[in-house]
Amino acid sequence: MYSHCALTGVCLSDDQTQKVNNDQQKPGEMRSALQNKMYWQIVLTMFVLLDLLQMAAAHCMVHQIPPRNFTLPSVLLNETFLSPFSAGVVESWSGLRRASETKPSLLMNEESFLCCLWSDNNIDCSLYRASMQARKFIPSEIIISASQEIDSNWNMECWIRGKLDLLVCRLRFLKLYLRADLKVNLLYAISELSLGDVSTSSLKGTVMVAECDCSEYDKCECCVPSLRLNYTYIMWLKMTIGVTPLWSPLMSAKPIDIVKPEPPLNLHLEMTEKGQMRICWSDPVLMPYPLQYEVKISANSDQNGWQMVQVALETSLAIDNTLLDSSYVVQVRCRNRHGPGFWSDWSTPYNLNLGAEVLYFPPKILTSVGSNVSFHCIYKNKTKIVVSKKIAWWLNLAEEIPESQYTLVNDRVSKVTLFNLKATKPRGNFFYNALYCCHQNRECHHRYAELYVVDVNINITCETDGYLTKMTCRWSANPNTLLPGSSLQLRYYRSRIYCSDFPSTSPKSEVKECHLQKNHSYECIYQPIFLLSGYTMWIEFKHLLGTLESSPTCVVPADVVKPLPPSNVKAEITRNVGLLNVSWTNPIFTKDDLKFQIRYAVNREEITWELYEVSNAPRSAVIKVHKLCVEYVVQVRCRELDGSGYWSNWSRSAYTLVKDIKAPLQGPEFWRIITEDPTRRQKNVTLLWKPLMKNHSLCSVSRYVIKHQTSGNTTWSEYVDNGTTCSFPWTEPTHTITVLAMNSIGVSSINFNLTLSQQMSTVNVVQSLSAYPVNSTCVILIWTLSPQIYVITSFIIEWKNLNKEEEMKWVRVPPNISKYYIYDHFILIEKYQFSLYPVFAEGVGKSRATDQFTKGGYENENNASLYVVLPIVISTSVLLLGALLVSHQRMKKLFWEDVPNPKNCSWAQGVNFQKRMDIL
Repeated sequence: MYSHCALTGVCLSDDQTQKVNNDQQKPGEMRSALQNKMYWQIVLTMFVLLDLLQMAAAHCMVHQIPPRNFTLPSVLLNETFLSPFSAGVVESWSGLRRASETKPSLLMNEESFLCCLWSDNNIDCSLYRASMQARKFIPSEIIISASQEIDSNWNMECWIRGKLDLLVCRLRFLKLYLRADLKVNLLYAISELSLGDVSTSSLKGTVMVAECDCSEYDKCECCVPSLRLNYTYIMWLKMTIGVTPLWSPLMSAKPIDIVKPEPPLNLHLEMTEKGQMRICWSDPVLMPYPLQYEVKISANSDQNGWQMVQVALETSLAIDNTLLDSSYVVQVRCRNRHGPGFWSDWSTPYNLNLGAEVLYFPPKILTSVGSNVSFHCIYKNKTKIVVSKKIAWWLNLAEEIPESQYTLVNDRVSKVTLFNLKATKPRGNFFYNALYCCHQNRECHHRYAELYVVDVNINITCETDGYLTKMTCRWSANPNTLLPGSSLQLRYYRSRIYCSDFPSTSPKSEVKECHLQKNHSYECIYQPIFLLSGYTMWIEFKHLLGTLESSPTCVVPADVVKPLPPSNVKAEITRNVGLLNVSWTNPIFTKDDLKFQIRYAVNREEITWELYEVSNAPRSAVIKVHKLCVEYVVQVRCRELDGSGYWSNWSRSAYTLVKDIKAPLQGPEFWRIITEDPTRRQKNVTLLWKPLMKNHSLCSVSRYVIKHQTSGNTTWSEYVDNGTTCSFPWTEPTHTITVLAMNSIGVSSINFNLTLSQQMSTVNVVQSLSAYPVNSTCVILIWTLSPQIYVITSFIIEWKNLNKEEEMKWVRVPPNISKYYIYDHFILIEKYQFSLYPVFAEGVGKSRATDQFTKGGYENENNASLYVVLPIVISTSVLLLGALLVSHQRMKKLFWEDVPNPKNCSWAQGVNFQKRMDIL
């Protein structure tokens, strides 16, 4: 048994300590040995501290959930201000504080968790975010000492429910008094790798949250559904009291290792050929591995009574026959045979009361659901017959039949009647209920009568086709409830007109040929048919034990017509109004009183239908839709207005044509590129614009119209049929351009204007411009403005890669912002140029450009936490080293005080202690 040691100390066992005491008789040797040991303690301390620094930067400890309850600490985070540039900052702390001494902290993102390192008496944690450098996970068990001060301790127990579909974690709070505003969440991520191969990078974007039920005073229960048994679950807890969050360190579990099976089932007694009695049971379902069992035999159900527990590897255990003479109770529980896991709960107690011989009449009965049956039995105890008034009846050895259902035929024969029977549920290869005749003191023999109860309440549905020429009837039976060797067939007879009020079977019936379908249903076709005749039909169940019949049903073909679907379905979006107009032709052989359902959807791979219903419609309907410039697919179906019969199948699909509904709502946004032409001493302008979206063009653009107006009041227009660019020379001091969109209906009414002014191009209002790279897909542009007298209507941002021949990209942004996120594919090691243009009503101002990313910003803030952690770790290392040196000197002094004076000890005379000191 080792004594308590510091993180870097050397532990001595009790035997080693005793050896040191015994060796005090040899002080010189002991002094040398201890000095050598102290030297190696210092060296070992330095190595451990270096490993700790490396571990703190690249690892996170994970508590592996054991198959038992355990104690887990929670940590209260300090309040931290998070600026827009601090997405990668690590909030770090050392030590734990009480909730009453700390201000409420910000609620963190679900992808954040505590990255902790701990020892026997210390725990250091930092908040890890998904944007940080990946860290490896180290499995390590947390041991909470009673002396540690923490915000709250959670006593936890996690297990997999026996059905293997739910992970349950139950929390009990040891110190924290819960309040009404308490909220607990269990956050978790799943990996198919083992814990040793999982890192924090595997948790990015895959974190899920399970809410915990804290309805009880001091307990919460968290449930995780849809388990993958052989995957690794990384979990952590977050508890919020008001706005104050408490976090737990990381935990991990492999569901297959913490399964708590369901208790074993179907305990019963069996007898071997040699007369040996065995207690037998069935495994719980869905177990993916072999089980081991514990069988508890107790003198009575009282927990304080005599008990005996035996271990079994099979689903049976031989028991002593003498146990059957008294009232002993047997219970069984199970767990994983080869790996970790929980024991299941004890099974339902089973009483070992057993008699001798028993005879049943009849030994087997076949009956239908809802019927009544009777059994007779004679019971013998060894050679003595038990009187009938002392006989009790049991069903499946689990349900005792009330005495009110017993009948004493004579002093030997007992009769029991079972009423309103339910269908027998198959149990493996058993398709019957076992009826036991027992002694009234609950002594039962292993022989039983077999009761087969079959559900023959089979529903038969029929429909007549739209041409009124045939009737198809369908019915199905659950194949799992059918007995081996049984058969089903449909019988029927036809009456001249309609159906009787109370249909019944008839010996003059006929068998109708039916065909088994892929979905285990049967299909029978009547052709020709009599529309107004009544067809009475039922299902006949045949077995070696007897024949059963379902309740008869009567069908009139005229009442179950399924019409043909509507034809000639057409659909279009109306011009100027924008409504979906649907028309169709009613099917033949139907009445005029019909109701219709119209389903429509945008035509794409995954169709999401919307439904519109109309009655007595004049073969058309108008539906309001939200999207006008898309292709719609439309189908129609119908049925009788009075509700008889069935809905028809859906008609063939009709599709709308995408065409212009209205003139474009607005013209395109556009920008210009100005190039100098030194040969002609003029500037050339190239206009660039973005194609209109369909919701603005309604629904297409045939051409673009570019309107020009110069300072000399000269105006003209140009047309661009294909393309999104236009070039012209800039010769006047002021030149205003407007780009309009045109389709077959007209031109856009709302358009963008851009004025080119030589005077305004010198107006400098952008004071600074900085570009901060966030990642390879996002760059933040930030700018400041100087006071100006002009009103800015918008900004234009340009950017391009200077290392490649790429086209310039641009975007228009509102005038009231000073920061913009540019989303594109950036190669951060290459050079980019970003330009910002202020746009005024009078013209475009002077731009501000930058061709490099601003240093600092996000990069410096990401490393800020490292400068906080390293001084703390270094200071701790220095303090530990100083403590070891002081303890070394104290031990040396105490040791030499106990060394005896050589003048007073004969054995010490002649020993040169100074030489030993030199060696040390």
